Amino acid sequence: MNAESKRTVKKILIWCGVTVLLCLLLVIAANLTVIFSAKPRVIAQSDAESLNADCILVLGAKIEGDYPSDVLKDRLDVAIELYQAGAAPKLLMSGDHGTDGYDEPSVMKRYAIEHGVPSYDIFCDHAGFNTYDSLARAKKVFGCQKIIAVTQGFHISRAVFLGKALDIDIYGVTSDRSPYKFSNHVRESLARVKAVFTAVFKPEPRYLGESVPITGDGRVTDDISFDTGEE
Repeated sequence: MNAESKRTVKKILIWCGVTVLLCLLLVIAANLTVIFSAKPRVIAQSDAESLNADCILVLGAKIEGDYPSDVLKDRLDVAIELYQAGAAPKLLMSGDHGTDGYDEPSVMKRYAIEHGVPSYDIFCDHAGFNTYDSLARAKKVFGCQKIIAVTQGFHISRAVFLGKALDIDIYGVTSDRSPYKFSNHVRESLARVKAVFTAVFKPEPRYLGESVPITGDGRVTDDISFDTGEE
């Protein structure tokens, strides 16, 4: 390799190093922004019981057939306890129902009913395909202004951060009742970068539709499907 080739390779390596460093700094900055912005609104379960919110929002997660996964079960258990303590009069189950064979909100609602929550107090958001859509639809479709969001600690900061960006009076309660995979934290660190840009541009959720006031009867939201067009 001649001297000119060596200089070229050196420049390429330097630019690659600078690019990696800038990406790393972006990830760190975004994570710190999200975490510290949300921190004052992430509260203990006992403190949330007196908030008198419009609803308790349970953010969807994987289901296994007709049963919630361990991650989702932990979220549901905390949400049900908050409802029973009077933190809010309604539960809003928001998750993925993009195909007929996969219906997170209905599984979530069934679990809550089995644990003593009346069906009319449980609303299903069948188009909560991601955290931002769940929050945007909670406000724009269901008319929620004050929300208690329930999810794991690795996810709660992003949920609260995005809720604040949507001008929702939001509080977060963690549902850490089991050990979770380290990969969840890794994915979340990258998701927080996207959340910062989402908070700036505030796109419309994939679906909106007619207003469904959270003050009404949750049974009107049963068995609704939103076809994503994906196989």
